[in-house]
Amino acid sequence: MTPAKTITRSFKIALTVALLASGFGIAAEKLVGSLAAASPAPADSSPSWPSWRGPEQNGASREIGLVDSWSAEGENLLWKAPVGGRSTPIVMNGRVCIITLGGEDKLHYHERVVCLDAETGKIIWEHGFNVFLTDIPWHRVGWSNLAGDPETGNIYAHGIEGMFICFDGDGNILWSRSLTEEFGRISGYGGRTNTPVVDGNLVILSYLNSGWGNQVRGSHRFFGFDKVTGELVWVSQPGGAPLDTTYSVPVVTVINGQRLLIAPNADGWIYALKIRTGEKVWGFQLSKRGINSSVVVDGNLVYVSHSEENIDGSTALGRLVCIDATGTGDVTKTHEVWRIDGFGGGYASPTIHGGRLYHINNSAVLYSVDARTGEIAWTQSLGTVQKGSPTWADGKLYVSEVDGKFYILRPGRTGCRILDREDFKTAEGNAVQINGSPAIANGRIYLLTRNALYAIGEKNRRASFSSPPEPLEEPSAESGAKVAHVQIVPGEVVLSPGETVSFTARAYDDGGRFLREVSPTWSRAGLQGTLDRLGTLTIPPTSGPQAGSISARVGDLTASARVRVIPPLPLREDFEGVEEGKVPAGWIAATGKFVVETRDGSRVLKKLSRNPRFWRTNVYIGTPAMSSYTVQADLLGVLSRRRIPDMGLIANRYILDIKGSQQRLQVRTWLSELRMSKWIDFSWKPSVWYRVKMRVDTDDDKAIIRGKVWPRNEPEPRAWTIEVEDPLPNREGSPGLYGYSSSDIYYDNVIVSRNTP
Repeated sequence: MTPAKTITRSFKIALTVALLASGFGIAAEKLVGSLAAASPAPADSSPSWPSWRGPEQNGASREIGLVDSWSAEGENLLWKAPVGGRSTPIVMNGRVCIITLGGEDKLHYHERVVCLDAETGKIIWEHGFNVFLTDIPWHRVGWSNLAGDPETGNIYAHGIEGMFICFDGDGNILWSRSLTEEFGRISGYGGRTNTPVVDGNLVILSYLNSGWGNQVRGSHRFFGFDKVTGELVWVSQPGGAPLDTTYSVPVVTVINGQRLLIAPNADGWIYALKIRTGEKVWGFQLSKRGINSSVVVDGNLVYVSHSEENIDGSTALGRLVCIDATGTGDVTKTHEVWRIDGFGGGYASPTIHGGRLYHINNSAVLYSVDARTGEIAWTQSLGTVQKGSPTWADGKLYVSEVDGKFYILRPGRTGCRILDREDFKTAEGNAVQINGSPAIANGRIYLLTRNALYAIGEKNRRASFSSPPEPLEEPSAESGAKVAHVQIVPGEVVLSPGETVSFTARAYDDGGRFLREVSPTWSRAGLQGTLDRLGTLTIPPTSGPQAGSISARVGDLTASARVRVIPPLPLREDFEGVEEGKVPAGWIAATGKFVVETRDGSRVLKKLSRNPRFWRTNVYIGTPAMSSYTVQADLLGVLSRRRIPDMGLIANRYILDIKGSQQRLQVRTWLSELRMSKWIDFSWKPSVWYRVKMRVDTDDDKAIIRGKVWPRNEPEPRAWTIEVEDPLPNREGSPGLYGYSSSDIYYDNVIVSRNTP
């Protein structure tokens, strides 16, 4: 590291620490990130594998001269690092990076990004971040794959807790977004977590969410962020109600002159979106469940599979299809070219090369299929369970199987020859799982097992290529092209009273190509403040909490952006000013699950119990950057069919939970693992108002979480009812309300105030 770079990095770290100490939290990361963004890392000129399916997004590499055999004990093993995981590595700028589990025991478990020297396997840097407020268990941490940007050298990570983080090449955080607290990201116990995709000036990520305003309906949405600043550029909801959580990875391609993002969806469809705007171009219905397998594209043909119930009368589970995405006189139409019914490929994704499609079903049977006709040339059994996708390179297939097998295969026209097979086992003889795919860069194969990362290749060999990659060429926008779409940037902001933000309107043609910035007619809805003719919004210094939108009109076209206003602490809400049947403006994940109604002569917030999908709900009422505060509220739980609810408060990403059926009081942060938790017996009665208070204090090495509960009509006790110490502290997070029940819960007199000594 040069002296100049050392000074720059030290300054950034010192500034981050200073701002964090001042309570700026994520805002500090964004500020430091803006400084770093002015001098991005140099572009990657070395052979790389910057994304899950490689530089051409098809699971194939143009490198030649790769090894036919190796041994985990020595032959063609360049190095082995004791860092395991469940995803696929990325390789960029001489580094191989993964996202995985960290911590020596459950008390210290967390998620981390680790970058190693691609030549030696030594760790260059790692960054850990806490898991919070999710059901996903520890063994599914690091589910998604990292994404790298060769242009800037930046690395993007999406954690199971919903943190979306942009790192520079040295591991410094340039910006981060807390998708759960900001957008109501939905995660389930299954752990399916989506992988980011980088293209142009965007990094795109999809997930299920239920937020506020026009995003209250739970849906699989795609979010396009500015890759340098983290600003939200667009949101797209192409499909219907989600049937599952899914983890398919979109592919970027050009079809009919349009640059498209093609992605399977949680509603069982495949969609194509204009990548710069998020507009839907076409959809193709494939399954009665959400789709996890990703597509591969060759020219105008799209290949994808699933392993669930088909949409027609077929009794076979699963299907592999080829879709012609050119359309017939209408680019919004597609048609099926061929299908293979009963192909149960629900986890792995296909690879294509030389007119052959290679795909593996859930039972680890490898298929070689003629990509034009769908004719099966041969099959090869590789084991029992399959998750990882095959990688093609140098006339060979490199394929892992879940139960610890890794193959090097030589595919032919009529069959497949096994060149090498490694079986990974623990000292006790158990299989070491492999869930990801191998990555190939600079003459090496990088394989990540549950226990270790391996670099496979010949010493002193460097990359050579069979041919250069084919660029995704897109026609330029025509001079004088008609404006077909308007976009406002940023697409969503959170402001404080007295703050000002300037919006920009961008115009695009009917192919989704940028034309120019435009001067629209601006308007606002549901917001107190001023909006001038240049698109500058100013919030009054005396504003309370509010949420609304601004719009830009260009001719017959309109666009909108969303705005939330959250005042500094203290926050107070007694619901008297909220219309019955509604919820406070801008509260995340509240609409449809809660309503304000009158009880005992005053308005209160009621958690609805009619829909089992919403029995467990977290509502966020602040920002992820808040810290050093106390939350207080009045809570009442109703007995229904001998069931008493669980209810409580959220602060700094911890939950204080009054558990009804168990008659306990518990503090926790990671719902399924109980990484740090404490409970005490606590007797309480239904249909009685209790006042609940929760306070979190942090220092350099721990957090102290305190809670107290007492009947509302009694004086507050001096002593805390429960106190817990966390050696892996959450230093910030949005305050909120928690409820889990099949019976009603009521909340009133919510107060969030700064901690006092």
